[in-house]
Order: sequence, then structure tokens, then C-alpha cells
Amino acid sequence: MTAQPSGGVPRASGRTDHARAPAARGAAFAGVVLAISGVLGILQGSAAIAKNDPYTAVVNYAYGFNVTAWGWIHLLFGAALVVVGLCLLMGMSWAKGAGVLIAATTMALQFIFLPYYPVWALVAIALDVLVLWALLVYSNETVA
Repeated sequence: MTAQPSGGVPRASGRTDHARAPAARGAAFAGVVLAISGVLGILQGSAAIAKNDPYTAVVNYAYGFNVTAWGWIHLLFGAALVVVGLCLLMGMSWAKGAGVLIAATTMALQFIFLPYYPVWALVAIALDVLVLWALLVYSNETVA
């Protein structure tokens, strides 16, 4: 029998719960940040839908959209972020891949939205980078 670190419960594979802790913390961190970012995206989208001009008017921008269209895009992706974040917290196996996909997509959308509201777009991009880091650095183990 091999010696186990104190406080760890041996598993069938010989690993302890301590070996699982970083993966669980990374997935939990990503899930919480995804859910928070999603709620903020829903608020951002709702503001654009409710009032067509809450953001800076941009002239001659290559990725120009109607602000109401941006509102619907942010609202839908915000809802997806919340769902994936909560599923990640519940330990669903598909949520890690979905989290990487949705975080990368929303990061690209925020980059396109940059001229309309630069400060928030940069904050949202930073949150997406943190989520991607947390999901890609840690192993495939789930939160639960």
C-alpha cells in the first residue's frame, strides 16, 4: 500500500481528492465567470433593444450593425453563457467543450462590438480570456 498525503481519500486509481481539486476549482471558476458574463451580456443586450441609441454612434465601421441587432445577439449569447456556466457548475461533461466554444465566440463578438462600447468590450474580452484559460489549463475532470 502506498502512502497517501494527509487529508486525501485514496481512490481506486490511487489518486487522492487533492489531485482533483485544481480541476474542480478551475471548472467552478469558469462556470461562475461564464454565468456572470452571461447576465451582464443579457443586460447589455436588453439596453440595446430597449433604446436603440445607448451606445456610441460609429461611422464607417467594417462590422457595422444596427444596435438593436447587436442587442439581440448579446441577449441570445448572454443566455447561452448563463446556461453553459450553470451546466459547468453542475458537472455536466459536455459543458467544458461548450464553454470553450461559447467563450471564444463571445470574445470575437465583443471584439466586433469594440467601437460601440470600448470599455465594456475590453472587460468582456478579459473575462472570456480568463474563462478560456480556466477551462483549457485544467484537466477534463468535472466539478462534481
